[in-house]
Amino acid sequence: MFWKFDLHTTSHIDTLLEKEDVTLTEVMDEDDVLQECKAQNHKLVDFLLRAQCMEDLVTFITQEPNADVEEKVKYKYPNISCELLTSDVSQINDRLGEDEMLLMKLYGFLKNDPPLNPLLASFFSKVLSILIGRKPEQIVNFLRKRDDFVDLMIKHIGTSAIMDLLLRMLTCIEPQQLRHDVLNWLNEEKVIQRLVDMVQPSQDEDRHSNASQSLCEIIRLSRDQMFQVQGCSEPDPLLATLEKQETVEQLLSNIFEKDKNESAIVSVIQILLTLFETRRPAFEGHMECPPGMSHPSFSVNHSILEAVRPRLKDFHQLLLEPPKKNVLKTTWGVLDPPVGNTRLNVVRLVASLLQCNTHSIIAELINLNTLGVILDMYFKYIWNNFLHIQVEICTAMILAMPPAPAEPQPDGEQGSAAESALIRHLFQACQLIQRIVDAWRSNEKEQSEGGRRRGYMGHLTRIANSIVHNSDKGPNGPQIQGLISELPTEDRENWEAFISGQLADTNKRNTVDLVNTHHIHSSSDDEVDFKDGGFHQDSSLQQAFSDYQMQQMTSNFIEQFGFNDEEFADQDDVVDIPFDRISDINFSLNTNESANIALFEARCKEKIQQFEDAGSDEEDIWNEKDVTFAPEAQRRPRSSGSTDSEESTDSEEEDSKRDPFEPCNPGSDDRMEVDTAAPPEAAWNSSPAAAVPGTETGWADFSSFSPVCPKDPLRCNSPVAMETSVETIDPLGVNAPMRPDECDGWLGADVAPPSSSSSTDCGRAVAADESSCLEQRSITETVINGSMKETVSLTVDAKTETAVFKRSAFQAHTHTHNHYIF
Repeated sequence: MFWKFDLHTTSHIDTLLEKEDVTLTEVMDEDDVLQECKAQNHKLVDFLLRAQCMEDLVTFITQEPNADVEEKVKYKYPNISCELLTSDVSQINDRLGEDEMLLMKLYGFLKNDPPLNPLLASFFSKVLSILIGRKPEQIVNFLRKRDDFVDLMIKHIGTSAIMDLLLRMLTCIEPQQLRHDVLNWLNEEKVIQRLVDMVQPSQDEDRHSNASQSLCEIIRLSRDQMFQVQGCSEPDPLLATLEKQETVEQLLSNIFEKDKNESAIVSVIQILLTLFETRRPAFEGHMECPPGMSHPSFSVNHSILEAVRPRLKDFHQLLLEPPKKNVLKTTWGVLDPPVGNTRLNVVRLVASLLQCNTHSIIAELINLNTLGVILDMYFKYIWNNFLHIQVEICTAMILAMPPAPAEPQPDGEQGSAAESALIRHLFQACQLIQRIVDAWRSNEKEQSEGGRRRGYMGHLTRIANSIVHNSDKGPNGPQIQGLISELPTEDRENWEAFISGQLADTNKRNTVDLVNTHHIHSSSDDEVDFKDGGFHQDSSLQQAFSDYQMQQMTSNFIEQFGFNDEEFADQDDVVDIPFDRISDINFSLNTNESANIALFEARCKEKIQQFEDAGSDEEDIWNEKDVTFAPEAQRRPRSSGSTDSEESTDSEEEDSKRDPFEPCNPGSDDRMEVDTAAPPEAAWNSSPAAAVPGTETGWADFSSFSPVCPKDPLRCNSPVAMETSVETIDPLGVNAPMRPDECDGWLGADVAPPSSSSSTDCGRAVAADESSCLEQRSITETVINGSMKETVSLTVDAKTETAVFKRSAFQAHTHTHNHYIF
């Protein structure tokens, strides 16, 4: 690897810092200046801690660069300066946090006129935030001495980086007492009231958004802190100020007593929604309240509700007359006017108010018929799913919510309502049942004419299912059933037909499995198609297999994920193969199915029978077979010239194609041929007449053979002559001159008598003397063809009247012998 050779590049900063006149910009031009600073290079840190260098770094992030500087390098040095100051080096933090002159230079950035440079504002906020986290006491004391700090923060609240800095002061201060002192200080400076004043039509949209987001984050952070610190007896002063009735009234008066401004209205509604988030509903974000789940305890400060209740008529009017919006052209038509962000947030506010389940709020909504207006919007804007989901949440809460407690009686007791006024209002005044059926029919008619399915049909299906479910199992079931029974006969019959017809069919289609594996068919011909054979789909088997698959995923999945080095080795080399997964397999099967078992065994027998029938006609190649010698009349003619060459070539090709380990087959043409002058009958005592009493029959008699010399030598193109060991050019003496004395006693075969020299090297057996030649003669022929070596020998014992034929084949490291005795 390259690191073995120490090829890493060394930093040029150390060499650069040795110069006496080195400047800060020269150091900042180095590519690895940030890495060296974070690695706390002593020379670099000492250089940056110089008074002039620290002042220049703060100047880079607080002053606008020159306008004549090229744009792509205009903010290079400010960016590097910010990274160096926020590299979390303790020496730099100490110098910057303890030097009041540097802090004043940094603080002076807030005194610039708005709007601030957003990039420089982010550098300033980042540096001051890390100082608040590392030096909280010094920075808080410095800021509290500045009388205009809160004013400047509110002044630049339209810049997002300044809003982040304000929130950092609430979250990054770790000491609990110091944090509480900061909250009291900000509350005394009336930061909440100043932020509320930013949310009014006279301010720009950025101020609306950032002021609203700051107030929402203060509410959430304060409540989270209260939940985490249970022993804290003192309430959060900022949260207490926000929840006051006069603060909420001031918010509402900013948007209703002046010109209608959508940005301001939406910002105020966002603050109110956050105030209602004391306990988030469990089904927020879902389509409906889960069946059987009771609504969580939801307590909202009573002062907030008292401030909102007189303004419900103003919110209701916003649904009827929203801020002026331009006509919106869409792909399916023209929206005049569109829903708009204002009306959508008003509907969200109504959903939160319904969840409070307060009698005075619900009574006011019923008197205004706010739910009827919302349903009108639902069926009018058929493609606005943001609106549809809010209407669905409203209906789901009304149907599943217990009746709101009545107002306290004069005697001080809390009244109880037997029925929900909202449900009665929803079924009678809003005519929810009739509108659902009519909208469904209208959609079906439009689709039958080639139109599109309306966008609210999915939500309408869920609203209808919610009605059916709550009428059967909900807490308001008796009331819902009673209201349905009070419907006109035609409407009631239409509803019953709808829930048993179209709604049931739709639910059935919606519950169809997305994946069906029953029709998957394998292309393998050897597989048994159990489905066609009568096996039924047993769900218990599928469940067992699914459990088995899941079981493999649960046991040490993280540790076992991937490949082990031993998995790539041979199994014989691995001595510690784990068997723990085998023991984890645990699933039970129902084996009491005699019909399936019998069918499976029958199928298996059919397959086995096919193999037995197919193999019964074949001949066993390992059975012993007799070797047949061809008589003289059946010998192939051998003559010199081209004819003999062609025949021998064909024979060589056939021999090369034949398996060298395959024994001779008497039924084939590849037979060993022995030429003899005597007739076949004289050599074999196969007939009963030739049998001598008292002797065994079936043996060859070689007494009638007369020693003759072969009339024709071996053919010149014999494989022995062509492919013989290089050590002996003519091992069998094929081309050697023949002498009459060497021919005596040899069989009349197409093999020349071997020469007396090099008989051992050539693998030939030669008789030791003349007497032994008469008793036992042998012929040995060795053929080498590439990696194949084959030796054929024939030994004739005249004394015992037996002949032994031996054939040996060698290939690579294999060795086979075939012995034939006749």
